[in-house]
Amino acid sequence: MTKPIFPTPRLRQDEPEEQERRATWLELFFDLIFVVAVSQLAHTLSEDFNLNNLPKFALLFIPVWWCWIGSTFYATRFDNDSFFDRLITLAQMGIISIMAVNIDHGFDVSAFGFILSYVAFRGLLVCQYINAGYHIQEARPLTTWYASGFGISVLIWLSSAFVPLPWRLLLWGLGLFIDFITPLTAGKFVKSFPPSISHISERIGLFTIIVLGESAVAVVTGISEQEWNLLSIITALCGLIIAFSFWWIYFDSVDSSALECMKFGKMKLGLAWLYIHLPLVMGLTATGVSIEHLITNDVKFVSQPDKLLFSLAIFSCLLSLALLHWLSYNVGRTKYKKALVYYRLIAAILVLSTGLIVDFISAFTLVMIFTFICLCQIILDVNSQEV
Repeated sequence: MTKPIFPTPRLRQDEPEEQERRATWLELFFDLIFVVAVSQLAHTLSEDFNLNNLPKFALLFIPVWWCWIGSTFYATRFDNDSFFDRLITLAQMGIISIMAVNIDHGFDVSAFGFILSYVAFRGLLVCQYINAGYHIQEARPLTTWYASGFGISVLIWLSSAFVPLPWRLLLWGLGLFIDFITPLTAGKFVKSFPPSISHISERIGLFTIIVLGESAVAVVTGISEQEWNLLSIITALCGLIIAFSFWWIYFDSVDSSALECMKFGKMKLGLAWLYIHLPLVMGLTATGVSIEHLITNDVKFVSQPDKLLFSLAIFSCLLSLALLHWLSYNVGRTKYKKALVYYRLIAAILVLSTGLIVDFISAFTLVMIFTFICLCQIILDVNSQEV
């Protein structure tokens, strides 16, 4: 029997044969476009590397991340890998490419393009949910809830294109608030139709790999633009060790995520685990940019604000990892002891405290201290498995 070119959406749930569902080749290709977007975000932070630019970096990062999250959660429930679904994915990839082009000046000359890109991506997602609800009657309460909430956000974002600053940023914030609150208030619907937990956990892990990869690229870029010397080489190696440490700490527990709570309608716990990934991936991106600046500016002559920004980036990562482990432990989804929460919190406090005394220590010393702290976390992980 010939497979239809435009099959209707079907609801995909964790049936026995799909419990170990893995990312498709198309999903991996889709992620590559977000590699470009994250690279542009890192470049934007790098070009204007100061504390005042952090809010701008965050406001540009969140919509990109939220587009990826929206598409991923839709695909895990309704994607058939059909001809039509592939065309939609191609359109989404094109939209993200346009968004990436407009990131660099997303608050001034490119603001209109950035806004329309976000509106187009999220508007397409709303249409997908409406279409899925039309064809899958039992899932209609869930799809209607998502389409309504996300649709309101799309309209708010669209209206922001026609107002000046600072009102535009206020509308962005309101739109993102509605976007984030919509899944949080959908507990009774999600309980009936939860996403594939193993698939979502893997996909989130893949996005984390993207930003970890950006950290590695930043280190290589920094060392390639610098005349090699002992300090720059050691700094670059420490940057890679820090990135590797975060990889170790994160991926030892990611497969046991608190997203499992969504199956029981406990959206606050499940989505808290998801949303904590936002400061984590932003912190990882900022860490890579910080290492690049430490290398290219010569670690002997790095400014105090640069050192403080580096400290805040590492602090954000460690604090996020502490909160992720705390959630996983409280829902019984980790093989590690609760003590890891305290280890990571203590490490985060040490990093922040060290960052506040950057007047008295060199950038090279700062890098060595942070590398030692991250390596200690690996040792503590190894020794904290439940017997």
